[in-house]
Amino acid sequence: MTDRKANLALFPRCQKRTIDVSFEGGDITSHGSGALLLRQAEQRTGLLQEVARRIGDDRRQKSVCHTLWGMLMQRVLGIALGHEDLDDHLTLRDDLALQTAVGSVKRLAHPTTLGRLERRSERGWAWEIHRVIVERFIASFDRPPEELVLDFDATDDAVHGKQVGRFFHGYYGHYCFLPLYVFCGSQLLVAYLRPSNIDGAKHAWAILALLTRRLRQAWPDVRIILRGDSGFCRWRMLRWCERHDVDYVVGVARNAVLERHAAPFLDEARLLLQASDKRSARVYGETRYAAKSWDKPRRVIIKAEQIPDKANPRFVVTSLREDAKAVYEKRYCPRGDMENRIKEQQLGLFADRTSSTRWWANQLRLLLSSLAYVLVETIRRVGLKGTHLATAQVWTIRLKLLKVGAVVLRNTRRVRLLLSSAFPDQKLFWTVARRLAA
Repeated sequence: MTDRKANLALFPRCQKRTIDVSFEGGDITSHGSGALLLRQAEQRTGLLQEVARRIGDDRRQKSVCHTLWGMLMQRVLGIALGHEDLDDHLTLRDDLALQTAVGSVKRLAHPTTLGRLERRSERGWAWEIHRVIVERFIASFDRPPEELVLDFDATDDAVHGKQVGRFFHGYYGHYCFLPLYVFCGSQLLVAYLRPSNIDGAKHAWAILALLTRRLRQAWPDVRIILRGDSGFCRWRMLRWCERHDVDYVVGVARNAVLERHAAPFLDEARLLLQASDKRSARVYGETRYAAKSWDKPRRVIIKAEQIPDKANPRFVVTSLREDAKAVYEKRYCPRGDMENRIKEQQLGLFADRTSSTRWWANQLRLLLSSLAYVLVETIRRVGLKGTHLATAQVWTIRLKLLKVGAVVLRNTRRVRLLLSSAFPDQKLFWTVARRLAA
């Protein structure tokens, strides 16, 4: 045991007062508010309950100490609260706030138990978890939406071991996976792990078809728009959209033919820049274009931008009939917000923690991060609507709302969480809790 008297000399005095430090504070947690609000979000959505029901538990139930739902809750809430590794649960399993959120009064699952859960993962689990995520997306609407914009994008997931499916990617310059994400606004629909030795659009067409069919089952009259960068400009996919009444606005890579079409607009932009004191000038136009491999010409929007030292043209192929400027600025440019959603998953919720040697275990880790995102996004979309954190990103929500210290008092009759009296957003906490409970 540390000598308490010796510790008195370690820290400088505070206005002649000695500073006495010891680890005798009792059961204190840094997850007091987060465990409660995430539990509220789970109760509201039933997300993990449905996942546990669909993937099933084939263990011998008489020997089970930790339920499948309890382990999913433990892992997903741990990720949402900032704990990315299985090893973190060596201490988290004794956190009384997390135990309360999982509905337990005993120690939670050991990291080795959680590791066995990951190793049991297989293709069917990924399918069922995605089905639950899509169904919860549909259930989040009070009335049928008129329009849904599906944002497709791929990103790199760097790996540092010899995991199954890792390859060197020339564009990113390292060994990685190439997961595919689909968002609708701020809501996640798909997080699909892929090896990196493939075309960036691989399987996107099949995923679009599955999503379109399910969304049209729920809302027959909804307008669906595919949005993506030039990595998803595949003419067969565009033709499928045209045949199935799905609109699209997709980037097109620059080439010599398109640059010739853009030349008159760039000349106009150059004259506008010379006549003004602005740092850039833009002119919008359009043309009909078809690459040699395409089945027919399609409408291509041209953004001809001139900056002082060079021209900066961009091209977008679309089925929309709106004005060229509106298509580019109001339809295509908002896809940049999807980059923020991917960053939230990759950086804020550790979706890139794919260090298992098994492929489906890594897909499960990506989906556990995705489930954590759905819960935090529910807090943001439902609980924080209209507040100063309504557009905050995951790490800000975690820092300002979820990581609030609390003293936990537990006996046979009740559990009391005494949150910090100095917490500045107490009214916000109660607002969020009431909204999630409604």
